Amino acid sequence: MKKILIISDGAVGEHFIRRVLQTHTSENIYYIVELRAKEYEDVNPARFKFYNFDPTSFSKLSNLLKMEFVQVIIAMDNQVEIENTIKNINLVKAKLRVIVLTQHNLKNEDANVVIVNSNEILASRLLDYLPNVPVIAQNVGLGEGEIMEVLVPFGSSFVYKHIGVIEQKNWRIVAIYRNRKLIMPSRRRMIQPNDQLVLVGEPTVLKSVYRAIKRELGEFPEPFGSNLYLYVDMTLVNLTTIEELITRAVFAHKKFKHDLIIKVVNPSNIPILQYIKDLRNTNVIIDIEYDSRDLEDVFHKDIKSYHVGLVIVSGDMFAHDRTRKLLYESHVPILKLSDKPFSSIKEAAIILGDNRDLEKISATIFDISEQLGFNLEIYNYLNEHQEEKEEVIEHYYSLATIFSKNIKVIKETQNPIRMLKKKDNFVHILPFTQKLTKNRIFSIFSTDSERLYYKLDNYHQIFIPVQL
Repeated sequence: MKKILIISDGAVGEHFIRRVLQTHTSENIYYIVELRAKEYEDVNPARFKFYNFDPTSFSKLSNLLKMEFVQVIIAMDNQVEIENTIKNINLVKAKLRVIVLTQHNLKNEDANVVIVNSNEILASRLLDYLPNVPVIAQNVGLGEGEIMEVLVPFGSSFVYKHIGVIEQKNWRIVAIYRNRKLIMPSRRRMIQPNDQLVLVGEPTVLKSVYRAIKRELGEFPEPFGSNLYLYVDMTLVNLTTIEELITRAVFAHKKFKHDLIIKVVNPSNIPILQYIKDLRNTNVIIDIEYDSRDLEDVFHKDIKSYHVGLVIVSGDMFAHDRTRKLLYESHVPILKLSDKPFSSIKEAAIILGDNRDLEKISATIFDISEQLGFNLEIYNYLNEHQEEKEEVIEHYYSLATIFSKNIKVIKETQNPIRMLKKKDNFVHILPFTQKLTKNRIFSIFSTDSERLYYKLDNYHQIFIPVQL
């Protein structure tokens, strides 16, 4: 939860607070300081805290600033009071970002203070109504959210990614602002911390992109979803190992600290069903599908209704072609569990392919390895296309610096799958692309390590979709 401080005194500040009250986000807590108390309707006390005192009083404001705010917004009428309030904030939190709405020409040399001049905004809006005058960017488009500007935070999943490897379906990065300069995007352009990205696309898609850009380490399975979903088809799962499968799924559930839903379809074994039902006492949601309905339709509805961000299946189920295609169509990460212990894993292994897909999913890989406590090993098969692979390795080293995560790059002159099959236990992480939905028989003579994923069936595997 992000704490935001709003300091208001005047009609504009009061109107702003009423607009904030109408927003439907659960990610922010607002602390509102007013000189005089005002009446507001439909106030959520969990999200809005009101204080009544003079913000130019250093002792009172400094006491409130003991909390960790991410931002302060000031909307006051009196210029002197605004200046004194900013001074008080700087004395306590010199690096705190402060947004000031004013109609006065305030002089500002502090990089952390942003001045929003209301007169300039009104004049700019009126200018849009003049004939034969080009419209400035802030009012271009339908005004429905199809144009968006996003600040890339330091720990973002987009930092140090090449634009060419970012899947841009129904949206585009059309401009980058860096150090107050416009940079035109290209496939080889790398995104850096504090870049301002201008995005154009479908409003609903841009909302997801915004969340993805703002996502930082420790939030997986976001932005794919928020809950874990163990999918058990009793016609496909080895019933003798189902208890171990559930135990490993519960372990993952505790590590990621999100709800676990156990979905059982085609129920056939009464003792096992009773074992699963008994898990209700452990805060696990049990959903058993007794009807012989279209299970594909049921699965996709569950992904949406439960807001699933990670699907967990057994190796038997993932080996089934139709089920694997169904999992791919869900567009969420898949954890395929093997018969090996899961809680004792120390390493996550990735094999560099001849494409850039591993760069697309890099932030998710770092997030998973951080939350589960895995060391990250990158296997570089020294065949052709080394130039692109070196760029991917450079990207991973950059992320390792940001996230303070050690990585190990291992160079191999033969297919790394042979070496990995000699290891005792690890988790194999790879992109989940459409080529993995094909029948395994078609990849017998392939040299593509991703298509040969089943050669490591005896190990746990995580398949991450490359699109948002």
